[in-house]
Amino acid sequence: MLLEGSCHCRAVRFSVESHEPYPFMRCYCSICRKTAGGGGYAINLGADFHTLKVTGRRSLGVYRARMGDADDAETSTGQRHFCKRCGSALWLFDPTWPDLVHPHASAIDTPLPAPPHTTHMMLGSKVGWAQAEKRAGDACFDEYPDESLAAWHERHGLHDT
Repeated sequence: MLLEGSCHCRAVRFSVESHEPYPFMRCYCSICRKTAGGGGYAINLGADFHTLKVTGRRSLGVYRARMGDADDAETSTGQRHFCKRCGSALWLFDPTWPDLVHPHASAIDTPLPAPPHTTHMMLGSKVGWAQAEKRAGDACFDEYPDESLAAWHERHGLHDT
């Protein structure tokens, strides 16, 4: 599925191909929550990095999170791209997995299919006010700790090959 997205001010626009376009994974980690999660979590999609096309690169900023509170804390390899003009979170790229890019569902302008189930992850980082409402069939990441985005889509019969 071709996904098209943009920041709020539309200075940055992008498109990317995704075989896993269902926004099913809610991440409650402090990094996702604080950089992109207005609901107390962020929803990231999986897409093919090699198909990513971007206009407005001059307005792009990159944030690399620090892992821990100490002055000598390690910096994450994950590159969180955002618009320097309006602050919209756009996508995450990590060179550790060079074939993948994770656009934030909130930045996608293309209508996305509703997921039949949701996976909640990093619940240990969830703030008290965020509601992790689980519907029948929803899972916690701990139930499928090695499951990839593609494997979730395949398990639910939603993988577009």
